[in-house]
This record gives sequence, C-alpha cells and structure tokens, in this order.
Amino acid sequence: MRKFLLVLLLIVVLVAGGLTWFVTRKPASPFDNIAEAQAPTEQLLQQGEYVARLGDCVACHSTPKSAPFAGGLEMGTPLGSIFTTNITPDKETGIGNYTLADFDRAVRQGVARDGQRLYPAMPYPSYVKMSDDDIRALYAYFMNRVEPVHQASRLSDIKWPLNMRWPLALWNAVFTEGGTYQPKTAGDSSWNRGAYLVQGPGHCGSCHTPRAITMAEKALDESSPLYLSGALLDGWYAPSLRGDPNTGLGRWTEEDIYAFLKNGRNEHGVVFGSMADAFNNSTQFMTDDDLRAISHYLKSLPGDPARDGTPWQYVKAAADSASLPAHQDNPGAQTFVAKCSFCHGVDGRGKAPWIPPLAGSTSSLAKENASQINVTLNGSGRVVANGIPDAYRMPPFRQQLSDQQIADVLTFVRSSWGNQGGPVVANDVKALRTHTDPASSSPIVLQMR
Repeated sequence: MRKFLLVLLLIVVLVAGGLTWFVTRKPASPFDNIAEAQAPTEQLLQQGEYVARLGDCVACHSTPKSAPFAGGLEMGTPLGSIFTTNITPDKETGIGNYTLADFDRAVRQGVARDGQRLYPAMPYPSYVKMSDDDIRALYAYFMNRVEPVHQASRLSDIKWPLNMRWPLALWNAVFTEGGTYQPKTAGDSSWNRGAYLVQGPGHCGSCHTPRAITMAEKALDESSPLYLSGALLDGWYAPSLRGDPNTGLGRWTEEDIYAFLKNGRNEHGVVFGSMADAFNNSTQFMTDDDLRAISHYLKSLPGDPARDGTPWQYVKAAADSASLPAHQDNPGAQTFVAKCSFCHGVDGRGKAPWIPPLAGSTSSLAKENASQINVTLNGSGRVVANGIPDAYRMPPFRQQLSDQQIADVLTFVRSSWGNQGGPVVANDVKALRTHTDPASSSPIVLQMR
C-alpha cells in the first residue's frame, strides 16, 4: 500500500510539474535567434503601416479621447469588462522593451513579454495565420513610426478566480490552430489572398463567426459552414458574410462588396456600429486589389438554405401612405411615419447609397434584433471617407422615444415590405439601453502620419 501511495504521489508531482511548465512557458518564435535590423528600410515601414491598417489595430487599442494605440477601450465579456492595452513604444507602459520575438508571441500566440497570457479578445487565433514578413514589418512600424504615449493600461474588472490567466494556455491548446496561412490549391491567387486577409490580419471571424460556450470561435476557415455565418457580440449582431440571401451576402455581387469596403456604403446598406470603425480606419485604406480579393473570397462561401429560408422579395405595405391617419391603429407605424420615413422613405426603400433601405436589409430579416435596437437607441457614428465626415447619419433616439415606442417601431419595420425579422419587445430595448452608452460624436479616425 505504501509503495502504491509513493507511486501515486510521484505521478501527481510529475503531472503537476508538467502542467506548471506548460502554462508558464514562453512559446518559441521564429524570430528568437534573429538579430533585429537597427535601421528598417522605408519600404518595410510602409508595409508595416499597411499591415496595421489591415489588422485595424487602432480600432481596439484607442478610444475617441486617447492618443492612437494608447489603449483603454472597454470590451464587454460574459465574465466582466476588459480594457485594451497600450501598444505604443513607450518603454514603461507600452511595448517599447519588446523584441521582435516578444512582439510575435503577443500578436500570434497571445503571450505577453512577461509571460502573461492575453485574453482572446486579442484576435491571436486569427493573427496566428499572418506571415513572418507581415509580423516583421508591423513590428518595425510600431517601434519606429508610432508615437510613444506614457499611459498605464487599465486592469480588467473580472473577479478572482476567473481572472487567472494561466488556464488560457490550456484554452489555447484546445481551441487555436498553429501555423501561418497556407494557400489552397483549389483557389486562384486572388482567392488565396482574400482568404489570407479575411482569416488572418482582417480577423473577420472574431465578430462574424458564432462562438461556443467556451468563447472559442466555432470555425476558423471556410471548411466549416459556421465560419462567418453571423454572431451576436457585445450589443451588436455581426451578420453572415456567406451566401445567405436574407441574412448574408447572397444578393450582393462582388462589386457590391468591394464598394461597401471601399466607400462604406452601397445600394444595400451603410456601415454602422463596429463596422464603421473598421471602415474608417481599415478597409478604405486597402488597395483595390486586396479589396477585390476579399470580395472574391467572400462570394465563394455558400449560404445555408435551411438557415436562411425563402429569399426575400419586396412586398408593398398595406398602408404606404405617409399620412398619420392611415396608421392610427398601429403605434409603430405612426412612429415610423413621424420619425423615420423622411429619410428611409415611407416605402422603406431608403435613398441609396446615402441612406440605407430598411426593406430587405439584413437587420430587418435577422432573428437577432440587437443591431436595430442599438442603432435606434444610440445612432451611428460618423462615416469618415477620405478625411471627410459623412453628412448623413442615423441620429440617436434614446432621449426621444421610450422602450415601448422603439419596440413598436422596430416591430413595424421588421414585419413590413416582406421583412420577417420578428417582433421586438420593450424588455429587449430596456436591456440594451442599460448596457450601452450613447454613440460618440467623435469617431476614432487614426492619422498615421
């Protein structure tokens, strides 16, 4: 018996030691034994600036009131709020002491210089696919072209023991995939470039792919029909980017996708919510070739008829008159005529490309109602194209309309003109009113130079 207990104790010690080593180790980096260039070339710095645009680093690591990349943006999670970190080259509060290998481990493997594991709100499960050349260029840009800012990073409000970071090493082992993007022989060069941008630096799946109870993305590439099939995230619904005709891109052409990413608008819609930040700081700065590669890749992703149902068709509303008496028995219709019809049209068709249609819009057809509630409550941020703020924007109705009035008008929108999104109840509005703050009137727009 004694011998058995000794053997058992030895096994426990070995397992505990192995687990301790695994969760505290620093993963290897291909840059561990590579000397860093003292004077990066202008070409490398320009490439790094472009990669920062591809990755939209500023959208998360800045706030409307902070310097670019100084951190501080609050991000809600089921466990509590976390705050993005200072990634300027300040040596005390930023990443000024990071080597290229340290930087690579943080970006592609989610491990900080001190060995602390990063929360996967940092999209390293996507960034792991970035090429060595892009990582090297990105590092050179941050160290040489980003202004250092002395600003301490704010601690998360996640309580112990859920705030312990070491279990994330086990999470990474189970839910992330290693290795840079490898081109698929089934796709041409444009398709593969688009796949690399979407899956890697663009990290589109971080918002548009549903997550499991473990908070891991349910798919990381096109091999699964769940990839980019739409997800609810922190008060917004990021719609499907697949070929679903109602809730995805099935009715969009490649040219439509290109225009949306290039101009922030097309005949189907205008960027809002988190996508407005992505457009303001990222997609409009991409090359035409890259935007067309993304469009080509996304249009190759099939939809799911079982999930999306019968394709939407416009149906003229029974009372498309702009007169209030025509809607006296429908409070939602009355509110729509009084507050919404001037811009979106009494027929719900909008004035594309400046004012989006509500008839047939993804938000009007999706079962998830968060985006429509959120944008009605808080309005939409400015779309800033070529440095010029848009004159047309959705105003906030938080102060003008009650929870019930917003529920009524959205129920009207989501059941008119062939829309089938379903009703909205006042409690849904109340929950998001409490959870969200009014949209800032000052969009985050990074001036790189």
